[in-house]
Amino acid sequence: MTKKRAEGAGSNVFSMFEQTQIQEFKEAFTIMDQNRDGFIDKNDLRDTFAALGRLNVKQEELDEMLKEAPGPINFTVFLTMFGEKLKGADPEETILNAFKVFDPEGKGTLRKDFVTDMLTTQADRFSPEEMEQMFAAFPPDVAGNLDYKNLVYVITHGEEKDQE
Repeated sequence: MTKKRAEGAGSNVFSMFEQTQIQEFKEAFTIMDQNRDGFIDKNDLRDTFAALGRLNVKQEELDEMLKEAPGPINFTVFLTMFGEKLKGADPEETILNAFKVFDPEGKGTLRKDFVTDMLTTQADRFSPEEMEQMFAAFPPDVAGNLDYKNLVYVITHGEEKDQE
């Protein structure tokens, strides 16, 4: 019974997103599906966190995340879960929340080398030139941290807050 509901729930999920967004979600899903079996399970989540430098993720934390899904997390379920979370969310909030996943302490910054590593090794890889352009536009602070809140503001609102 539950399985049927989970399948039916995803029937129009693909119409909620543009093709480019679906492609980006697919790339994110592929990155998280560490063992490439088409499902995101507890081991995949643990490996994804480990790849991001978070090694001691509690079993309970992983269980909580998996409990949000109506069943095994294949791509359609993954997309449906994001669709439900993003309903009514504005793009700025959505992008900010994506960065916050990598910033569990909520500092509002990410290490420059971590951002470089993620953007040059995953999904639509950035070239060294693109990384240079980004860091020229958004220089990290002296400690090498990138202020992603400012970055997200500019991504969603155009140029930085009036600089006249």
